[in-house]
Amino acid sequence: MKRILSNLEIGPICDRLHQAGKTISFTNGCFDIIHRGHLTYLKAAAALADVFVIGLNSDQSVARLKGANRPVIAEEDRALLLSELRFVDYVCLFEEDTPLGLIKKVRPDVLVKGGDYRRDQVVGKEFVESYGGRLEIIPFVGAYSTSAILNKIIKLG
Repeated sequence: MKRILSNLEIGPICDRLHQAGKTISFTNGCFDIIHRGHLTYLKAAAALADVFVIGLNSDQSVARLKGANRPVIAEEDRALLLSELRFVDYVCLFEEDTPLGLIKKVRPDVLVKGGDYRRDQVVGKEFVESYGGRLEIIPFVGAYSTSAILNKIIKLG
């Protein structure tokens, strides 16, 4: 089964899943250097529905959001790493700065974000709630951070 999907593929697949009565949870992010905090968060997000979809910021999108030195890991590699997690069903790259266009294609039953977001900050919340979906904010477990890992690596170098 193909697990890394294009923007053209994701909508029809999610439509078929919904028609089959499956629920979909969705989250998005850069996931530049996968760490324990990501895994805990992603596993919790996956448990909220039958199918779990991750929207992954493209390299250009990450650079615009995080700065010219990011991402550290290329989009193809980040997508592959995420798609190999047993609780991830699909990964889809997006070029935009926000995942709203992708959210509209996926039409998730559950939109998931991490504890660093307030409900009013979550892109796509209104759209998902407009058809009866819901937003779930998953609290952080521990103090894990990609930026902290990168700073540690820089100090070691």
